[in-house]
Amino acid sequence: MDATSSSADKLASKTASSNSLDSSSKSSSLGSKHGAENGQQRDTPFVYLDGEEDQDQKNDVTYVCPYRGPVFGALTITNYRLYFRSLPLRDQEPPVVVDVPLGVIARVEKIGGATSRGENSYGIEIFCKDMRNLRFAHKQQNHSRRTVFEKLQANAFPLSYSGKLFAFAHAAAAAQPSTANAAVSAGWDGWAVYEPLAELRRLGVPNDMWRVTKINEFYGICDSYPAVWAVPKAASDDFLRRVAQFRSRCRLPVLSWMNPRTQATITRCSQPLVGVSGKRNADDETYLSYIMEANAQSDKLTIMDARPSANAIANKAKGGGYESEDAYKNVEINFLDIHNIHVMRESLRKVKEACYPTTDDSKWQTAIDSTLWLKHIRCVLAGAVRIVDKVETMSTSVVVHCSDGWDRTAQLTALSMLLLDPHYRTVRGFEVLIEKEWLSFGHKFQQRIGHGDNKHSDADRSPVFLQFIDSVWQVSQQFTNAFEFNEHFLITIVDHLYSCRFGTFLCNTEAERVAEDLKHKTISLWTHINSSLDQYLNPLFPSFTHGAELVLRPIASVRAVRLWRGLYCRWNPGLCTPQHGCQRTRELLSKQDLLFKHVNELRLKLNNRSNNMQTTTRLASPMH
Repeated sequence: MDATSSSADKLASKTASSNSLDSSSKSSSLGSKHGAENGQQRDTPFVYLDGEEDQDQKNDVTYVCPYRGPVFGALTITNYRLYFRSLPLRDQEPPVVVDVPLGVIARVEKIGGATSRGENSYGIEIFCKDMRNLRFAHKQQNHSRRTVFEKLQANAFPLSYSGKLFAFAHAAAAAQPSTANAAVSAGWDGWAVYEPLAELRRLGVPNDMWRVTKINEFYGICDSYPAVWAVPKAASDDFLRRVAQFRSRCRLPVLSWMNPRTQATITRCSQPLVGVSGKRNADDETYLSYIMEANAQSDKLTIMDARPSANAIANKAKGGGYESEDAYKNVEINFLDIHNIHVMRESLRKVKEACYPTTDDSKWQTAIDSTLWLKHIRCVLAGAVRIVDKVETMSTSVVVHCSDGWDRTAQLTALSMLLLDPHYRTVRGFEVLIEKEWLSFGHKFQQRIGHGDNKHSDADRSPVFLQFIDSVWQVSQQFTNAFEFNEHFLITIVDHLYSCRFGTFLCNTEAERVAEDLKHKTISLWTHINSSLDQYLNPLFPSFTHGAELVLRPIASVRAVRLWRGLYCRWNPGLCTPQHGCQRTRELLSKQDLLFKHVNELRLKLNNRSNNMQTTTRLASPMH
C-alpha cells in the first residue's frame, strides 16, 4: 500500500492484517529484509497492525540515503512506525521503502534553519537503537518539518509526554476476535510459556536438599526478585529475611539451575555489603555453607564474581564488595573481568561508527578491534565456560554475582545454563530462559533500553541483553546443529526488544509487570513467534537430536569470536551478509527427504518383486 493511501485502502489493510500476527513482516521481524540497503525493501506493502493509526502524512519529503543519495517520496507517521516510500522515477524501478518502528528511535534532531541554503540541508535526523541513522529533508516554505518533528517526539517517546507505549493500543485493538486471540486459543499464549513451579519440577525441585518458598509472593523481601524462589531446605523463611539484609538490593542467593545427575547448582545474587571495614554476617556465611552442603559431590563452593577485581575492591567504598575467603570457609572466589554497563555502552557506540554509514575497507578490521566489543563478548563467553567447567567437570556448585546482580550476573547464569542444558537450546526452552533469568530476576529493561522516553543520554542505558544474544549467536556458529532456532529468531528478539509492540520486555521487574497487568493488557512476543514457528527453526537441528552432546563447550578466544554482521551490518549494503543460507539448507533437506522417500519406494517394490518370485518358484517346484 502506498504511504498516501485512502481511508478505504487503509481499512482493507487492517482487514488483511487480521490474517497474520505480522503480515507486514514476512521478510523480517520489523518489515525490513535483512541485508536490504539501509533497511530498504522491495515492493513490501504497508499493512497496518491492530491499533495502529495515522498521525501525520507528508507527500514532499526527501529521504537522504547514505548509499543511493536523495530520494523523493511520501512520509507517513503512525503511532507505531515511520514509513517512507519513494515516488518511482521510472516504471521499471521499484520504490525505496524505509519502515522503522518508533520504539527503535533513540533521538530526533532538527537540522538546518531558516537561513539554510544548501540542497537537503533543512530537515530532521533520526538516530536509531538498531545501528542506523535516518535523515529526511523538508522544503522550508511549506513548514512540514514542524509537525513531523512534533509527531515523532510524541509517538516515539510517549512516556515523556504522559502517553502510553504502543503495546497497550495494539493489545486493546486485538481484543476483538483477531489473530492474537486466535493464537492464544490455539495454545500459543506467550504469557504461559514460563511457569516457575513447572520449571523447578523439571530441574527436580523440591527434593531432599532444596525447597520452594513464596516468601516474596508480594515482593516485600526483594522488589526486583520473582515471587517464587528455590532455596536450601535448611534455610527457614525468617533466616532468609536476615540473609537478604546483607546483600545489595536484598538480592540474596537463589537457585537458577541444578544438575539432576550430580546436584551441583548455579545460584545467583548480588554483592555482599562488606564495605571498607570488611563487615561479616554470620547468617550470610551460614547460608552459603547450606548451598555448598546441598551438593554431596563436593566440599567446596565457587563464587564467580563477574567484575574485574579492581572494580570489586572499589565497590567497598560504596558499601559493597566481595566475599573474603577467610570469612567464607571452603569458598573459592574468581573474578571474571567483565566491565560495567558504561564501558559496554561506549563500546557499542564505536561499533555503530565502524559499521554505519560508511566504512574504510583498509581500516575495517582495525576499527572493529578498537571498539573492544569482541573482547567483551569473549569475556562473557569465557566466564560462562568457566562456570560450566566447575558445575559439569568438577561437580562443584557455583554462586554468580556482580554488583547488583541484574546485568552481568544474568549474562553468565543464562549463558552457562544454555551450555549445560539442551532444553534451553530449543525455541520454548530459550523463551523460558529469558523469562526466568532476565525478566523474573529483574534485569532493568526499561532503564537499559529506554522504552518510550527521550532521555537518550541516560547513564543507565546499556546493551547488556544485546551482548547476551550476541554471545548465544557466537555459540550457535560453533555448534550449528545444537540449536532448534536460527539466526532470524535471535534477530527478531533483538528487533522487538526495541519495538514496543509487545509487552514482554517492558518495565524493569516482575513486580512492575504484575502491577501494570501486562499479561492481560499487552501481547507477549512469544505469542507472535510461537504462532509462526517455521520461519524461526534451524533445519539442521533434527539431525542433532540423536546421540547429541548434552554440554557445549565453545572456544572462547579472540580467534573464534567474530562480528555478527547479520545484525550490526544489515543496514550497510557493503557489509551485510546474504541471508539465504538457511533457506538453501531447507531446500536441500527437502530434496533429501524426497530422495529418501523414493529410495524407500524402490526398496518396497524390490521386496515385493522378490517375494512374488519366491512364491512363483515354490508353486512351480514338483511335489514329493
